Amino acid sequence: MSSPLSQALKPRLSRPEWLASPKVVRTEVLAGLVVALALIPEAISFSIIAGVDPETGLFASFTMAVVISVVGGRKAMISAATGAVALVIAPLNHEYGFGYLVAAVILAGVFQVILGAVGIARLMRFVPRSVMVGFVNALAVLIFMAQVPEMHDVPWAVYPLIAAGLALMVFFPKVTRVIPAPLVSIVILTVITVGAGIAVPDVGDKGELPSSLPVPGLPDVPFTLDTLTTIAPYALAMALVGLMESLMTAKLVDDITDTRSGKTRESIGQGIANIVTGFFGGMGGCAMIGQTMINVKVSGARTRLSTFLAGTFLIILVVVFGPVVSDIPMAALVAVMIMVSVGTFDWHSIWPRTLKRMPVGETVVMVITVACVVTTHNLAIGVVVGTIAAMIIFAKRVAHLAHVSGVVDPEGRQVVYSVTGELFFASSNDLVYRFDYKDDPDDVVIDLSGTHIWDASSVAALDAIETKYAQRGKKVTIVGLNPPSADMRRRLAGQLTGGH
Repeated sequence: MSSPLSQALKPRLSRPEWLASPKVVRTEVLAGLVVALALIPEAISFSIIAGVDPETGLFASFTMAVVISVVGGRKAMISAATGAVALVIAPLNHEYGFGYLVAAVILAGVFQVILGAVGIARLMRFVPRSVMVGFVNALAVLIFMAQVPEMHDVPWAVYPLIAAGLALMVFFPKVTRVIPAPLVSIVILTVITVGAGIAVPDVGDKGELPSSLPVPGLPDVPFTLDTLTTIAPYALAMALVGLMESLMTAKLVDDITDTRSGKTRESIGQGIANIVTGFFGGMGGCAMIGQTMINVKVSGARTRLSTFLAGTFLIILVVVFGPVVSDIPMAALVAVMIMVSVGTFDWHSIWPRTLKRMPVGETVVMVITVACVVTTHNLAIGVVVGTIAAMIIFAKRVAHLAHVSGVVDPEGRQVVYSVTGELFFASSNDLVYRFDYKDDPDDVVIDLSGTHIWDASSVAALDAIETKYAQRGKKVTIVGLNPPSADMRRRLAGQLTGGH
């Protein structure tokens, strides 16, 4: 049997999907170009957050996109340098230096490969729909909030340029969809600002673009146990945050495209991409939800070609066409990201009709998820807190689903209690108090054919019930256990309270 790692590295010999037709190739190529243009200012901004040179984020976006296009499990998803990763590793860079940052990126990749191989992706099944909706809505809010600084304290010309860019992206698709509207908007606004000499912030203001390709090398750190213990906590945090965002993004793309992706392969692929990125001096990264939405939802890309070309076009644009790219007005990219934000938000989830029909607990979980993400600017924290909130609400809801009803025989010699519902730690806590120990007959039968024992708490509750009846000289017979429940009770009965 092949391992998850070997499956992730196994070459795919079938004909690539992007060769299906010239139309598919055109869509993928143009989508990759649009994403590359949108990646440039983002990568530079994240480099600033991490406290490194702009080329560090740009090189990371290049290597992440190219590598993940081959080894990733989700087609058309974009991975690059991200703000979440930048926030995690920034303290390490500030305190110990760039060499330690690169070493942490490589170690984070190793952690991701290991976590992927042991099946961490399977934990995604425990993320409820309400958390997923909250994740999407919070993401839309964060994307919009990230554009606010670009609209604050800027020349007045920025605002009509943003409005023009939005108008182009709304109305141009009504004319033709052959060329992506975001690309048209970026080109037209750039021509206008350069041709008319309009002084507005542009990509060049974000930082100097690199003039050469990245070269591989080892991190400049002492290879000692002390170095390992220094970088390990940061690497593990980066690995977990990166996997969380990548798997959530992959699930979102699955829903949008009605296709299924390999989450284990994606986890391992993210690790491989970060390892390669580290050796090329990049700051590491994970899936980028904003650029992925541009690629999949706005541009219509569906294959690995768009992801590969996004990275390839990025490095070509910054190295070969740096002066031209530097002239792109930030207003054009802000307009693109605002459209992505509007398109990403699940407006149906906040319609009055939806809120009226939706269980209150589901809405509360969604709001908690959004609030946590927007407050911390960390999608992973929001997802974890939202999932915990959903579990608490679920446990509280089902805790009252265990019902007990008793029937005494006509002669008053025996009472039969029927227990229905699920027995687990929340519902079994009250089970002990549902019996009449004092007045029941000497022969007590507890019928569990309508329930299932899920944990040790339930077995302990049954032990307590038997003990209470035994103290009064009464006999308890438990019947109707299904095989798994009977097996659990056989193994744990009398072992949970020291035999008392």
